[in-house]
Amino acid sequence: MIKREKIKDILSSTEFNRETTVMGWVKTFRNNQFIALNDGSCMSNLQVVVDFANTPEEVLKKITTGAAISASGKLVESLGKGQKCEIKADSVQILGESDPEKFPLQPKKHSLEFLREIAHLRFRTNTFNAIFKVRNALSFAIHQFFNERGFVYLHTPIITASDAEGAGEMFRVTTLPFDDTPRTDSGEVDFKEDFFGRSANLTVSGQLEGELGAMALGEIYTFGPTFRAENSNTTRHLAEFWMIEPEVAFADLEDNMNLAEDLLKYVIRYAMDKCPDELAFLANRLAEEEKSKPQNQRSELDLMSKLNFCLENDFERVTYTEAIHILKHSKPNQKKQFKYLVEDWGVDLQSEHERYLVEKHFKKPVILTDYPADIKAFYMRMNEPDADGRKTVRAMDILFPGIGEMVGGSQREERLEKLQQRMQEMHIPEEELYWYLDTRRFGSAPHAGFGLGFERLVLFVTGMTNIRDVIPFPRFPKNAEF
Repeated sequence: MIKREKIKDILSSTEFNRETTVMGWVKTFRNNQFIALNDGSCMSNLQVVVDFANTPEEVLKKITTGAAISASGKLVESLGKGQKCEIKADSVQILGESDPEKFPLQPKKHSLEFLREIAHLRFRTNTFNAIFKVRNALSFAIHQFFNERGFVYLHTPIITASDAEGAGEMFRVTTLPFDDTPRTDSGEVDFKEDFFGRSANLTVSGQLEGELGAMALGEIYTFGPTFRAENSNTTRHLAEFWMIEPEVAFADLEDNMNLAEDLLKYVIRYAMDKCPDELAFLANRLAEEEKSKPQNQRSELDLMSKLNFCLENDFERVTYTEAIHILKHSKPNQKKQFKYLVEDWGVDLQSEHERYLVEKHFKKPVILTDYPADIKAFYMRMNEPDADGRKTVRAMDILFPGIGEMVGGSQREERLEKLQQRMQEMHIPEEELYWYLDTRRFGSAPHAGFGLGFERLVLFVTGMTNIRDVIPFPRFPKNAEF
């Protein structure tokens, strides 16, 4: 291929009246003369001016929206408004044709619902160019954050025999035939005949395996795909998503909260520094979307204010018990404006409660700690019962404006007897997790960690409202396209 220059580099260039070659996809072609060209390197298009009098008619006809072309010519300062430079093309070569009657992305506004149906092409729109540039920046920032702090990046298994959450909502992995499944004498599926010789599933979390690494390497993190077979067809759920899960030895809940707050501030700031054009575009898109909503449904903060809200405030740290007291006596609860009224200690908080604490009461991000043991996982460290005899665990959730829970984590239960007791209470067989219990038998130590759903983070930073719009190819009930 002829060496090309990226449009991003051309638009930042100050060296004019020189020959160059660009390649990209046609956004628009006006008056048989002006091509708006984009190669994906930046949000902006480059204007290519065609010498239509000396360009063959068959080439002009093929310069259509969506077509891939190569254009060579002189880079000159532009006389037109809104653009610094343009290319006076001496030659245009069609690299890939695009039938204008069939190409679904015409130069007009398309709904996000429509674009989800053509997810293989939506990358070519400005909105998704911006979203996935921000996603890329956030991903890089996460690795950079942990690398700077000496963490080891641990690849935990995607296929596993354990259910870390005890939720049971898993995708089974099997090579057994459906039409002639081997059975035991009691009529159950004989997994000894399966590929792994036992029941296996796609992972719901890398946490348990991450703890094994932390108890030898000190500080590790995972960043990989996880799977939940929840039949939840909502704007906040995916069947396949990515999780960041650090685990740290010799750490308690306070250390865990500090790490999570530092991480969130670091990656948000990185995205704001590296993707100013993309975030400006997304902020404007969100502002236009907000205008179409009824006044009482509009957000009080625009996108950039929301991001700065998280950077400029220390996260408020509040116990679950304190939060319940605040919510129980709040106006929305007393006036029965909450969909789920807060009446008794022990209830699991809903998104509306979390948002009230962040946006109305404290007006800053909130870290809720010390949740009731009954609504949390078996591996969280037990506190001593409070004055009322209520059992809580050393858990923490970080709550953000507009989205609610962003991070969930805990200090892990390092005491073997306590962990075994919790597993018995929750009917989790010890023999299946013997390897996990071994970390408590041989050199156990206090340790802590958390999980950050990557798509939830991207959703927050981009201002999008549907989680299916921040992952390239969303997986959800009745959909596994592309």
